[in-house]
Amino acid sequence: MQPPFSNHKHIQVVSTFSDLIDLQLQGDTNAVCWSRQLHGDFQEIVNQLELIENITEITVEDLQALQLSEQGIVAREVIIKDIERLTECGASPSLNLLKSYERDDEFDFISTDVYSYHVDRSPLATDTFLCTYYGAASDILPNEQAIQKILIPEIRAKLKELFDGPEAEFENFLAEYFFDLHYQAPEDATPINLGVGHLWRLAVDHPTQAVLPCVHRAPSEAGEYRLLLIC
Repeated sequence: MQPPFSNHKHIQVVSTFSDLIDLQLQGDTNAVCWSRQLHGDFQEIVNQLELIENITEITVEDLQALQLSEQGIVAREVIIKDIERLTECGASPSLNLLKSYERDDEFDFISTDVYSYHVDRSPLATDTFLCTYYGAASDILPNEQAIQKILIPEIRAKLKELFDGPEAEFENFLAEYFFDLHYQAPEDATPINLGVGHLWRLAVDHPTQAVLPCVHRAPSEAGEYRLLLIC
């Protein structure tokens, strides 16, 4: 069964890990999804892990130390295999048990935390990989629906008030504090939920990227833990 986003112009759905890695991003496509229906009890893993503060990085050794049922073992093998695959490709995957990310409430007119629609920036020719095994999943926003916050007149005016320097350096200021990475969705926007179990590759902003970076955000957890692999 194909996922609901399978025909979206920004998303290419593939059926193997090698296709996920090897697909060349071009045109409108800036997100690749290895669509999967995972087996196993991921909730059992979440229930056995210990959350320290709001985010805890979980190691393979932590997973292997868990005493799990047959279905829990199946879920653990899926996670470890994903970590191994990504590591073999040169990535540095991090498995996180999280209750919530830190909120940015420094300014009342602009937010720069991960709950705000944003793009990732990298000095290297790489992409963002992520998979939600349990809990709420992230959203992506089609680029044509994303409004860069620094271009919204009211927000730009307040940022200029915040900036105490020559006009020629204003754009550097916006990049230095990551204001330029964040976007706003119009009221009629149609975000796309990434779903649970799928392994995603999202285009990032870097000098050699051939496509637009993928605009995305973390979900509101609403008190539920998430188990997320990201790199």
